[in-house]
Amino acid sequence: MTTYIVKRFFIMIITVLVIATLTFFLMKGIPGSPFNQDRGTSEAVQANLEAHFGLDQPWYVQYGVYLKSIATFDFGPSIKNPDQTVNDLLGRGFPISFELGIVTVLVALVSGITLGIIAALKHNGIVDYMAMTLAVLGISIPNFVLATLVIQQFAVNWQILPAATWSSPMHMVLPVIALATGPMAIIARLTRSSMLEVLTQDYIKMARAKGLTPFKIVVKHALKNAMLPVVTILGTLLAGILTGTFVIEKIFAIPGMGKYFVDSINNRDYPVIMGTTVFYSSILVFMLFLVDVAYTLLDPRIKLAKKGGE
Repeated sequence: MTTYIVKRFFIMIITVLVIATLTFFLMKGIPGSPFNQDRGTSEAVQANLEAHFGLDQPWYVQYGVYLKSIATFDFGPSIKNPDQTVNDLLGRGFPISFELGIVTVLVALVSGITLGIIAALKHNGIVDYMAMTLAVLGISIPNFVLATLVIQQFAVNWQILPAATWSSPMHMVLPVIALATGPMAIIARLTRSSMLEVLTQDYIKMARAKGLTPFKIVVKHALKNAMLPVVTILGTLLAGILTGTFVIEKIFAIPGMGKYFVDSINNRDYPVIMGTTVFYSSILVFMLFLVDVAYTLLDPRIKLAKKGGE
């Protein structure tokens, strides 16, 4: 187990380094300068600003400074807001994005697993058909389209929920619906298909023969094995939820990292773009590692080799 964790740790570092390198060279490959948009700024002033932020240095010097900033977790000041550092923006925006992401994940997991179990237990019944129809709709509608629909219906037409900002728990409802519906539908379909397979196994038939209640059979015997496919895709779903919050935050005017990231792209704010990308990449890679470990804990048939983690 220790060998596997150490190996995965180094793989995580390499993965983040590759992502950081690609982000750096993609940003360098875009023509122009962050100061070109300021039409009232003279060429001399632009040159001084580029020198101040080190943008006039050769690419390898900038790359070295960039790697140092990653190692020390100090991404420097924002170009468009020099009185604020990237770390300040992360510290202010990430807790809100994290709160939104965590609530979305919990809602998607609980509702998706519940819906999948009910559909499996009522296989080929009206409840099964209704649940899978809902799941198909959830997968088919993009979250930004669903966001506009729920705003129109719940905030404009019915006026029962607020549509923007982030000042109370009620402001969380519509963004969570927009973000959680797609993952919930995927989890429901996977849970249903996996439960249908597990419920035909011999040990489930034995549990029924012993007279165990359906609740005990599902929760104590079937659910753990049925969760393996869900855990497998959980890392991908988490990545989609966390990156999807950027667009949803912009739509609902939520003061999270999505606001700063989208604005930094429009303003060519290199430190914010690269700092945010590395920060979120590190989180997602770490989550994928946790998913791998959880997979081995859920299924005792999967063992980590003692040599090299193979």
